[in-house]
Amino acid sequence: MLVQPGAPGQATRTITATRATDTSAIQATATDVQFMQGMIAHHAQALEMTALLASRTNREEMRLLARRIELSQSDEIGMMQRWLTTRGQTVPDMHAHHDHGGALMPGMLTPEEMSRLEAAQGQAFDRLFLESMIRHHDGALTMVNDLFSTEGAGQEPEIYAFASDVDADQRIEIDRMSAMLLEILK
Repeated sequence: MLVQPGAPGQATRTITATRATDTSAIQATATDVQFMQGMIAHHAQALEMTALLASRTNREEMRLLARRIELSQSDEIGMMQRWLTTRGQTVPDMHAHHDHGGALMPGMLTPEEMSRLEAAQGQAFDRLFLESMIRHHDGALTMVNDLFSTEGAGQEPEIYAFASDVDADQRIEIDRMSAMLLEILK
């Protein structure tokens, strides 16, 4: 017998070795699908934010940060779209968050906040971009936490690996951006 940790806030349980290695019966939940659909819009806004850097910053480290975010989140959007398609789920338009008919995902900028970011230049832009992207990444961490806090969600191997990677990557980037922000504020 093996002990399997529970989801956050859930008790551990004892399982057989066969159950521990057989993940074929684990299916995606409605919460998993909603997470992937929401994360596509979340990543799309991050790409819109990073696209602004080319014409608004003078700092090479800001351009490099934008390139890292652009590459990783573009790849992840493609993976999420394939994940949803494979499961016969609706793949949202990447720019559906512009609709604003519903609530924005945690950490996403409102249209007014995006307009302020678009209007900023130089050091003012760098500061506002970093503050906004840190908040945006914190929102992604909230989404991952919400996923793992929902009973039965986040257990399918692909979504578990993806959500865990998002959590780790976003935390690293928040640390990097926080250090950059401190340097700008000096």
